[in-house]
Amino acid sequence: MRKATRKDWVKLAIVMTLYLLFLLWVKSWLGLVVVPLIVDAYITRWIPWQFWRRFKNPAVVSLCAWVDAIVFALVAVYFVNLFAFQNYQIPSSSLEKSMLVGDFLLVSKVSYGPRVPNTPLAVPLSDHTIPVIGGKSYSDWPLWPYKRVKGLGRVELNDIVVFNFPAGDTVALNHSQEDFYSLAYREGRRVYPGQINMDSLSRRDQRRVFDLYYAAGRKMIRSNPGVYGKVVTRPVDRRDHYVKRCVALPGDTLQIRQGQIYLNGKKSENPREMQFNYFVQTTGPLLPDEVLTELGVSQEDRYLMTDGQVPADYLKRMLMMDRDKDGRVLPVYHLPLTNEMAAKLLGMKKLVRKVTLESDEWGGEVYPLNMVHHWTRDNYGPIWIPAKGATLKLTEENLPIYERCIRTYEGNTLEQREDGIYINGERRDSYTFQMDYYWMMGDNRHNSLDSRYWGFVPEDHVVGKPLVVWLSLDPDKSWGEGKIRWKRLFRTNFF
Repeated sequence: MRKATRKDWVKLAIVMTLYLLFLLWVKSWLGLVVVPLIVDAYITRWIPWQFWRRFKNPAVVSLCAWVDAIVFALVAVYFVNLFAFQNYQIPSSSLEKSMLVGDFLLVSKVSYGPRVPNTPLAVPLSDHTIPVIGGKSYSDWPLWPYKRVKGLGRVELNDIVVFNFPAGDTVALNHSQEDFYSLAYREGRRVYPGQINMDSLSRRDQRRVFDLYYAAGRKMIRSNPGVYGKVVTRPVDRRDHYVKRCVALPGDTLQIRQGQIYLNGKKSENPREMQFNYFVQTTGPLLPDEVLTELGVSQEDRYLMTDGQVPADYLKRMLMMDRDKDGRVLPVYHLPLTNEMAAKLLGMKKLVRKVTLESDEWGGEVYPLNMVHHWTRDNYGPIWIPAKGATLKLTEENLPIYERCIRTYEGNTLEQREDGIYINGERRDSYTFQMDYYWMMGDNRHNSLDSRYWGFVPEDHVVGKPLVVWLSLDPDKSWGEGKIRWKRLFRTNFF
């Protein structure tokens, strides 16, 4: 055993100081169990950390050196990824034009404070599935409770936020991109296809019908793994990552009227390049690809509608029934556009005949699914966003909105009996929230599955804040055609 030198003691002092400061920051003295190993690595050397250096075969020594370096790098990346920064790639167009498909983001976890992982034993650089080979990437033991380390600030209005998908706690693996609860309600309605006039029922009877739909759909999904895949549950930190804009903070009351957000009764500022879906009818010829490219419409978002794809009565209501000399409906495009893009198309008189905003008929059902509210994606609410420490009076009317927060996110039992609402077996007429919640929406308002469809984002699901676009690759172009979007590199302004 080599005697420790002065240099070894200096190294130990530096490493130990940094490590103790880290433990102080995360407020976890459980990490002190590692201190003897650090001391041994620099001073006592009872454990032969680099035993492989004694091998006589140079090839084996070289291989072991590479393995040692790789293991060290993986451990370092694991901690950086966990407590400081994480790479994130934009997978969909829900935030266009603020963020584009193919943008690679550096996400800061220290902006809001990194979370201590719920599942500390996991394969580095993976979410819930091991890359390439598949399979579960984490261990369910130990499962630690939610804890967030102090960060540089809090989520602010209009921040773009990366978070774990709240409705991703339960997943049917063959439908992993779909909200399990929406899937269950839809499949349950197939079991009971008869029309029910829900408006004529009391709130309690409406709830019974919705519970019936959900139970039937859930049973169908779980009993048909060949169709839906295995149903799995995931802890908070192993749910899929989403990225949206925070449009309402804890304690705010949000309402959407004709696509415009109002907070606490006041009109909210819109993102500079917010988009909605439009129907664009041409004068006869198809829109040239170069026109759509210049406008900024991606290949993925270019949807040309032809006879038979859309019901004629719908096109008629949209005033899109103009026909050519042969009696065929003139071509109709379905495109996400900013106000500026729509105006440019309207100005192309030789190419474009009409530009019409898509109606709410295309919007689908919105949150909460088990409540008759007649809200739509463009006319929604008002809805109050729960705040930590705030107390809400519970009623049959608002229970469907907040029951998921109370039961799923905050871990209580909740029942609605004939004589009232029971939480953890105790009759209650109010509830005090234990966490802050946020309302997240995409800037591409008609192409975003966001809080309007699955509800609130609890604070324990918040991952971090995008700082910069460090790389941007255009999926519609090859490397020789300008695949790298050079002008987007190092962009930091996302509003």
